[in-house]
Amino acid sequence: MRAPHSTAKSSPYLPFGYRIENGIAVIDKAAAEQVKALFHSYLSGDSLKTAGQKSGIKLFHAAIGKMLKNPRYIGDAYYPAIIDRETFAAAQVERIKRAEKLGRIREPKEEKEVIYPTAFCINEGTQEFDDPFGQAEYAYSLIETEVNNNGSQ
Repeated sequence: MRAPHSTAKSSPYLPFGYRIENGIAVIDKAAAEQVKALFHSYLSGDSLKTAGQKSGIKLFHAAIGKMLKNPRYIGDAYYPAIIDRETFAAAQVERIKRAEKLGRIREPKEEKEVIYPTAFCINEGTQEFDDPFGQAEYAYSLIETEVNNNGSQ
């Protein structure tokens, strides 16, 4: 179960596998064993849901996925390590491999730069309309060519 985090760290919640004692994050031994079992089950080929079930962690698929991506499990200045770096790295490689296999890796699309014309060659208008929409339509009809930023037409 997740408990609110009492200090101003980057995450407002305490990750599964830890508890706070005297203001310090310590490993919850039983939950840490579940985290280790989760990583090992996932690396052995189980799906997120199955790995979660086998490890006894009753969270949704997305939460299990977030656990596998959480670098706090390898330890930092506040959290002691539960998972070794090699196991964590292997889980990241496996996650990406599975995502690619399922077509769930989204590459950012290259956006083509659109250059909007900012200058126009226009004939002088001679007609006036009482209707402003008619006047605008007439004015647009006088545009002969668009002039690009570099001066070309």
